[in-house]
Amino acid sequence: MKNMTLENVAKACGGRLVCEGEPSRAECASVVIDSRQAGENSIFIAVRGERVDGHRFLPDVFQKGALGTVCERLPENAGGPCILVEDSLKALRQIAAFYREQLPAKVVGITGSVGKTSTKEFVAAVLARKYRVHKTQGNFNNEIGVPLTVLSMPEDTEVAVLEMGINHFGEMRRLSRIAQPDICVMTNIGQCHLEFLGSREGILKAKSEIFEHMREDGRAVLNGDDDMLAAISQVKGKAPLLYGIPDVPDGEAARKYGVYAKEIRKKGLLGSEAVFCHAGKEFAVRVPLPGAHMVYNALAAAEVGFLLGLSPDEITAGLAEVRSVSGRSRVLRAGSRTVIDDCYNANPVSVEAAVDLLVQDAARRESSGQAACSQTASDQAAPGQTACGQPDARRVAVLGDMLELGEEERLLHERVGRYCVKKGVDCLICAGPLSEATYEGALSEAEKEGKMPSGGIHYFPDRAALLAGIGALLEEKDTILIKASHSMGFEEAVKLLTSGWAAAGAGDGV
Repeated sequence: MKNMTLENVAKACGGRLVCEGEPSRAECASVVIDSRQAGENSIFIAVRGERVDGHRFLPDVFQKGALGTVCERLPENAGGPCILVEDSLKALRQIAAFYREQLPAKVVGITGSVGKTSTKEFVAAVLARKYRVHKTQGNFNNEIGVPLTVLSMPEDTEVAVLEMGINHFGEMRRLSRIAQPDICVMTNIGQCHLEFLGSREGILKAKSEIFEHMREDGRAVLNGDDDMLAAISQVKGKAPLLYGIPDVPDGEAARKYGVYAKEIRKKGLLGSEAVFCHAGKEFAVRVPLPGAHMVYNALAAAEVGFLLGLSPDEITAGLAEVRSVSGRSRVLRAGSRTVIDDCYNANPVSVEAAVDLLVQDAARRESSGQAACSQTASDQAAPGQTACGQPDARRVAVLGDMLELGEEERLLHERVGRYCVKKGVDCLICAGPLSEATYEGALSEAEKEGKMPSGGIHYFPDRAALLAGIGALLEEKDTILIKASHSMGFEEAVKLLTSGWAAAGAGDGV
């Protein structure tokens, strides 16, 4: 790792290097916080967690060949050089910021209330057509994940695509200081983390901290159809680049948006097709992930691609290669059923978008009389396997609690329940303490409309009860949406409904 010697790392985090004799001048090979990942010439940062204190493993990492450690207290018999600091997590951020400064790679920072991970996948896939790309893995998007992602960046990286998530004021400022983004993408300002940020205005303020450490020649790429983002006129003296799906003539759209979509053709679980417009030119694209919101994520990726010199052909090819991530609109085949695994996270906007996908795909298949099939792309599925919806499938929504919504959490859950009934969900299954309000909102709306969903409206107090009772509520050929906040653990419901089919050809779809 370039310039990552013990002395430089100590200076970067303001630590005191304690060792016998002259410290090694070797550059470290990796920086880790998990002692199991320590290896030859690694630097181990001892972090005190809720259940495990990393300081217990200082002697172990030196036995594995570690170059040194960063710690808050010195052990009696560490076995090697230690950098003593007051706060190991703060030191992790400082060390990551130092390493980022050593590399010439461009950094694309992606934030927003909804769609960060999918947008990251689109951006990375597009840029990989021209550059060596390093991207956030899994959910490494917070004050531990972002610095670890930066510190795992190979020296030959040309572009790093970093997902940046927060739920408190000040966090994005610290993440931005690490990333020092050249391009800042903001997907939208929705209703999430209201418990800590108070309002959409508070969310915008907190997310906008990403601009504070953006490079001076950097650019902001914003969703121009989000009312709050569209109101941002300048970022560091430059007008932001907007993307969107306008309902105005091309001439007016071209004046507002850097890139925009028109002639969108929804293909249910197959994704969408559209025409993208940029600088007076048009080109056809395929967006392989399902949901109208994925077109916005693809537009963001196209705008970033144009900023970094990609051609329309390169952007089109990159978009077509995107595959879904577990828990985020991933389509699974389970016998004659189709499961939409969207259980990584949830807020009112994303839940309603997922319900739209569920309902629209069923309507498309009913009108066409054909099953929706999508090419699979996962380690569970062999090449050529498919995830196909049934033409006569019931639309089943399995919804869990949406967390961190603040004082209006009950009203927002009720709203989602009403929305499901209005949109024509055939069966609604709610689980979790807050989801009782979803259940009650749905019942109220059904009574108002004088029509109960054919499969009924059901409530379970917790995940265990859901897992025990869901089987009796489902039918063959159902298309089942599963969505909840991550800590609800609804991936267990996904496993329950799909695990028995893995050997028979079940797998992920696009």
